Amino acid sequence: MTTTVGIKARDGVVLATDKRVTAGYYIAHKRGEKIWKIDDHVAATMSGGVADLQGLLNVLTVLARDYKSEHKRPIPVKTLVNYASLLLFYSRPMIYIVHSIFGGFDEEGPQLYMLDWLGSYSEERYISTGSGSPYAMGVLEVGYREDMSVDDAVKLAENAVRAAMRNDPGSGEGIDIVAITRDGFRRVLSARQRVAIAE
Repeated sequence: MTTTVGIKARDGVVLATDKRVTAGYYIAHKRGEKIWKIDDHVAATMSGGVADLQGLLNVLTVLARDYKSEHKRPIPVKTLVNYASLLLFYSRPMIYIVHSIFGGFDEEGPQLYMLDWLGSYSEERYISTGSGSPYAMGVLEVGYREDMSVDDAVKLAENAVRAAMRNDPGSGEGIDIVAITRDGFRRVLSARQRVAIAE
């Protein structure tokens, strides 16, 4: 149970998650990291079974490094997502319990994809996964604009995760936000974190 959000802006991609790690309604940890940096230009959110996600994302991280070593350039985001899709599809009838958002910036510009546990994926402008996603999607649908900047997308992503945290018992404990642009991967402080540092 969690809330993850992805937004495609004109100059990059924003991923945001809450920090609460749950097993059903049991809170197992209050400072979970649910955004996995695969390479400097691409990351993925984690929603579902932690062991399944870590296994899948470990494989993708190695693949991205091997691709860069062999081809002397970063792996295209769609190629990475397609490989993840094949891994999940061909693992049937065993199912990995994963629901992930992949965001990155490559030669095609900002890229955002959603991947489900059966290996289906789709390109998105904005998306949310996890138990808090109905609340987050309401905020995204009202606030999203195709011409928005990364800074605007950061604010919208934070508002979407906060809406989920207010209404979903499986989401909480704070927010992690990353932005991926032409300049690469960077962690972003939420508005509350900036206020706390200023005080």
